[in-house]
Amino acid sequence: MKANVGGIDKILRILAGLALVAWAALGGPVWAWIGIVPLATGLMGWCPLYPLLGISTCPLKKS
Repeated sequence: MKANVGGIDKILRILAGLALVAWAALGGPVWAWIGIVPLATGLMGWCPLYPLLGISTCPLKKS
């Protein structure tokens, strides 16, 4: 898996995921557990949907 989530995208995914999971853990709606998805993709740096859409927010690495 080549990294395709970078920079601000990664930070926003982690923050949104943490917020949703915390909300669910503190008695919010069950659907808030979906926050695990953006949290995981932000921490891994890879989103399985991005290759299907031809998207990457990672900066190009120079060799």
